Amino acid sequence: MWSLSMLTALLVPVLSSAQIARDTGVYGPPLEIVHLYNDQWPTGVTVSRSGRKFSNYPPGLDANNTNDGSNGKYTVAELIGNNIERAYPSVEMNNPPGGSINYSTYPTSGANYQNYLIGVQSVVLDPLDRLWILDTGRALTPNSTLVPATYGGPKLIAVDLSNDQVVQTIVFPPTVAFADSYLNDVRFDLRPHLTESGQGAAYITDSSTEGRNGIIIVDLGSGKSWRHLDGTPEVRPERGFVASVWGDPLYYIPGPGQPLTYLPFGSDGIALGADGEDLYWTAVGSRTLYSISTERLLDQSLHSELLAQNAIRNRGEKGVSDGLETDTNSFIYAGNMEQEAISFFNPANASSTTFVRDPRINWVDTMSTGADGYLYFTVNQLSFSSAFYPGTDRRVRPFVLFRAKLPGNGTRVSLK
Repeated sequence: MWSLSMLTALLVPVLSSAQIARDTGVYGPPLEIVHLYNDQWPTGVTVSRSGRKFSNYPPGLDANNTNDGSNGKYTVAELIGNNIERAYPSVEMNNPPGGSINYSTYPTSGANYQNYLIGVQSVVLDPLDRLWILDTGRALTPNSTLVPATYGGPKLIAVDLSNDQVVQTIVFPPTVAFADSYLNDVRFDLRPHLTESGQGAAYITDSSTEGRNGIIIVDLGSGKSWRHLDGTPEVRPERGFVASVWGDPLYYIPGPGQPLTYLPFGSDGIALGADGEDLYWTAVGSRTLYSISTERLLDQSLHSELLAQNAIRNRGEKGVSDGLETDTNSFIYAGNMEQEAISFFNPANASSTTFVRDPRINWVDTMSTGADGYLYFTVNQLSFSSAFYPGTDRRVRPFVLFRAKLPGNGTRVSLK
């Protein structure tokens, strides 16, 4: 007769070896490591048609990136292989006299040089393969105080890759880029009919944690710029919003000695639909994807802001994301940090689908669709920086640039 102890002894090995369903943590195409960032902390990435790669290192989000005039920091670099970087377009342009911060003003402010880079948040190649550099004009002091911008700092700069020379600089007036604005990301549509100049338009998100959020529009020919959706709820972070990355709830520390708050980042990620007719955006402090007809953003008539606000479309939830990107499939790619993933929204059926998952993914900051059929994206551990709960820097170098093969032979969109 079997005793209870004998039955238990027989059953335990069977139960221990049972195959319990589990999350494998991996989905989609394999990730390939393209570049490792061993020193400065990156956000943006962009890839030219010939395969040249560029990144930027914003001093507005990491004090280690701030140039003090003598430490040799750069805010834009070309990635040239073997994890090597070189200041771009030149060492000189990345070194404003006296550094990125003007300590002679009160309060301390960002340097106002129009011909130097102060605090670059994004680098993006347009359909003509010109590199555009989006400068916030802002930087962090050694104690992580974000200084306000001054006129000349916030700007958009175009570089010709054939000779690495600046070919255009658009400086934003203080009525468009406020002192407490934070110019975050930019997309380009060069179709001639869009603007009076016939040279196309740029669309920029203002993700400021302090001031009004909104969308900035630029006539690339005339350099004229204006704002729409200024401070509307859809460009603002959701009140009380708490995300979680790798099991850690994300609260935010606005500055030295200040209390924790909810994620305050507004309109951040931005992408144009493949046909250029719709602009998509998201706030970091939200899981919702929004869009609007570009016709409404380009309009500057008397009732244009009312028309724009009434044209906003809620495209549903796609997870917590930073940057956005699109491809010739018309998919809108978005980081999905809480799922260690990147997802895409398909306008054809209004659904969001997982593109790739991997346990190495935490904070997907910026994405770039390459002409080679890959999606390039930076994973930079932003959620583990000292700006977030519990207020200690838990980032571990190196940060990484990955790439993954796009579905359906997708490639880079070219609106021109």
